[in-house]
Amino acid sequence: MQNPEEIKRIVREKYAQIARQSKATNEKSCCGAGGCDDSIDYTIFSDDYSGMEGYVAEADLGLGCGLPTEYARIRPGDTVVDLGSGAGNDCFVARALTGPEGKVIGIDMTEAMIEKARTNARKLGFSNVTFRLGEIEDMPLNDNCADVVISNCVLNLVPDKRQAFAEIYRILKPGGHFSISDVVTRGALPAGLQQAAEMYAGCVAGAIDIDDYLAIIRAAGFEDVHVQKEKEVRLPDELLSKYLTAAEVEEWKNSNRGIYSITVFGRKPATDDCCQPGSGCC
Repeated sequence: MQNPEEIKRIVREKYAQIARQSKATNEKSCCGAGGCDDSIDYTIFSDDYSGMEGYVAEADLGLGCGLPTEYARIRPGDTVVDLGSGAGNDCFVARALTGPEGKVIGIDMTEAMIEKARTNARKLGFSNVTFRLGEIEDMPLNDNCADVVISNCVLNLVPDKRQAFAEIYRILKPGGHFSISDVVTRGALPAGLQQAAEMYAGCVAGAIDIDDYLAIIRAAGFEDVHVQKEKEVRLPDELLSKYLTAAEVEEWKNSNRGIYSITVFGRKPATDDCCQPGSGCC
């Protein structure tokens, strides 16, 4: 297991490569991570954005695992922060909801992604959508500045999830909320699938059990924490058969264990009293 800084270095290098790839390549290479059999279509994580208002095809790299903006309750005039904003896809969809009177800020730690997103924003003429280079565990944003935080298949890549959600709590205004799509597990993966999971490094590396994930969110101080959408990620039989026996494949497919994409909601208390984690007044 690499240390946190090594994990971040690997993620930066990988996503710099992804920024230069097409959506079709990313969808066929396990969330852009590479290492998959090109004869198999592995478009199993991403959802279809194309019918959503504000969708920009050039900004869609096919790397998401949900549609967080669909559930984010974004209102006109809101300030929205997108964590791991990539080429800007979710930011531009959020901008259609917050309107020209609102503000959307994308945070990404990969310079190539920031450059791509800024180029897309300039082409669209959006003056109220900006992108900042930074890490989710230490965001370049002031306290209590966001009405809504969104993120799409990124938090699973963050080594310190407790610190990430502490930062989300810090930047949200009292009463603000988040809607985050991410990858989690339910139960232990079969030993034979551990290597296969590594092939999905862009989507599964760092994913933790759903109960532990929700516990971290609640421990950060959020209330009304609940899963808005859940979708099982079904690994193709062609892939399963490479790592499991026929009997193990059947057992896996009929069990309650697996890999899931979820969209989860949480709200920062409207009264940010001294006893709330992250309030900074104790």
